[in-house]
Amino acid sequence: MVLRRVLFALLSNPRLIEKLSESRPIRAAARLTAGAITRKQLGAAQSLRGLGTRLSRLRDAFLGELKDGARARGWPWPLGRGPGRGSRPGATP
Repeated sequence: MVLRRVLFALLSNPRLIEKLSESRPIRAAARLTAGAITRKQLGAAQSLRGLGTRLSRLRDAFLGELKDGARARGWPWPLGRGPGRGSRPGATP
């Protein structure tokens, strides 16, 4: 708890922050971090491009299977037939 307060007091000093930001180890760490973030962003963008094509293939396959299953059950039904209008007792066609 005391260490946290001391660190907060030190890091609240703008002059100290400026001196630390100009030091070689901090600049190297910042450069390393920026490079890692950039590489990850580029990798994520490339993954999203590949994901889009895979998702469209999945959608096409799903819709094909859905249509095949519907055709196997006799869909689309002729007008006035099927589970919609007119199939309930007392319904007017």
